[in-house]
Amino acid sequence: MNNKTLRTLLLSGLFALVGCRSSLRPADLLFHVSEVENAITAVTPAMIDHVAIIVSRDSVIEAVGKGVVTTPLDSLRAQKGHYLVGRVRRADRRKSLENARLYLGRNYDWLYLPDNDAIYCSELVLLSFVDGRGQPIFKSVPMTFRDSTGQIPSHWLELYERNGIAVPEGEAGSNPAELSQRKIVKILGKLP
Repeated sequence: MNNKTLRTLLLSGLFALVGCRSSLRPADLLFHVSEVENAITAVTPAMIDHVAIIVSRDSVIEAVGKGVVTTPLDSLRAQKGHYLVGRVRRADRRKSLENARLYLGRNYDWLYLPDNDAIYCSELVLLSFVDGRGQPIFKSVPMTFRDSTGQIPSHWLELYERNGIAVPEGEAGSNPAELSQRKIVKILGKLP
């Protein structure tokens, strides 16, 4: 078990004991903690591989393989792994959700590129969340596709080679694990 997996398991266990300290609110974030390493968790700082935005007690908006969609919350609870609830400080919840809804129907961005019309999960959060003055809350960061050894795993090399482009190492972007660790996001506990 690597340090990243151990850290995520310890945090998850702590949150399981504490529980979600307050009820879910619209515009809270749900971070999926995977049980096994995958292409995303291999190159990010934790076992978190997805983020969704709570719309109501029953649904979320998320960017997944079928695009930006509204999904029943219960279908997330049925997935392997678990979700952590995050609350974005200083967010204008109403406007942030309005912004997220504007992207419904967009295609999923399988290439994780900043300059196209398709959107990936954490990019949806970056584009949607604003403060009370309408200013973006999250800034993009340089993305990395390198694992803990400094190598780019074959999954990413093959994906970009098939599409005739270079791996966008260092390009502006985000990932769900990195978003979960920002000071402006307060992790409240596991999704009940």
